Amino acid sequence: MTAETPAPGLRKRVGAPGRDLTRPASPEPLPVPLYDNHTHLEFEDGIDQLEPLDSLARAEAVGVRGVVQVGTDLETSRWSAQLAASDPRVLAAVALHPNEAPKLFARGELSAHLSEISRLAAEPRVRAVGETGLDFFRTGEDGREAQIEAFETHIEIAKANGIALQIHDRDAHDEVVATLLRVGAPERTVFHCFSGDTRLARICNEHGWYMSFAGTTTFKNAPALREALTVARPELVLAETDAPFLTPEPHRGRPNAPYLLPVTVRRMAETLEMPLDELCTRIAANTERVYGSWDPEEVSA
Repeated sequence: MTAETPAPGLRKRVGAPGRDLTRPASPEPLPVPLYDNHTHLEFEDGIDQLEPLDSLARAEAVGVRGVVQVGTDLETSRWSAQLAASDPRVLAAVALHPNEAPKLFARGELSAHLSEISRLAAEPRVRAVGETGLDFFRTGEDGREAQIEAFETHIEIAKANGIALQIHDRDAHDEVVATLLRVGAPERTVFHCFSGDTRLARICNEHGWYMSFAGTTTFKNAPALREALTVARPELVLAETDAPFLTPEPHRGRPNAPYLLPVTVRRMAETLEMPLDELCTRIAANTERVYGSWDPEEVSA
C-alpha cells in the first residue's frame, strides 16, 4: 500500500444516491496560509475520485499549506501515519473512533487495538491522538462503558507521548468534560468540530482547551455556534474541514475537501468582525502551537 493511493478496502465512500458529488469551484486564496487541523483524505468523496496528493495540491493553491490527517480505526490510523511520513504537507492523528470502541470490546479486541494505537502514537510525524472521545448519538447505554474506557486510554497515550488530543464529542459535552477533569487532560487538547454553546466555550477558555471550528460554523441554523466562536479566547481557535463531511455553505451537501477551508475561515472572520489576514495569522500560529512544525527539518512541539 502506498500513501498516495489507499489500498482496496481502505478507500471509503460517502454520499447517498442522488447526492450532488460534483466538486465546488476553488475559493479565492487566503491572504495568509494556514492549516486544516482535521481531515480524512482516505475517503472517496467525489465522482472524480480526487487522490490525496491532488487534494493537497489543490489546497495549497488556495492557502491551506498543510493538514492533519486523522485516523478512526487501526487501518486508517496506520495509513495516516504512513502518509504523514511520506509527505511534508501532512501530520497524522491516530485513534479508535468512539463508535468503534463498543464493537471492539464485544469482540474482545479493544485492548489489542489500543496497544497498536499506542505504538503508532510514538512515530515522529504522528502529532495527535484522535479522533477519540464520546459519542452518545448512536451508542446506547450498553456501549458507554467501552467508550469511556477507550477515551481514558487515549488520553493517557497522548500524555505519555507528549502530543495533542483530538476529541470527538457528540451529545456528550458534560461527560467529555468530566472525563478530562477526572483523568487529567493533555497539555494540548482540541475539541474537534466544536459543537458546543457559549457555556462549553467558557469551560474550554478556563482550562486552555482548543476549539476547532468546521463548516458547521457557516450553517444558517447554527447561530449558537457562531456565538460560541465570539466567546472563545482568540489563542484557542483553530479551523478544520472534517472533509469529506460538513461542507460549508453555500456548498452544503456536496463533497468537502481541504481546499474549501477558506470558505469557513472567511465566515469566521465575518462573525468575529476581524480582518481576514489577522485571523489567518492567528489560526496558523495556534495550529503550530498545538501540533508543532510541518517542516521535517524542524523539531516538533
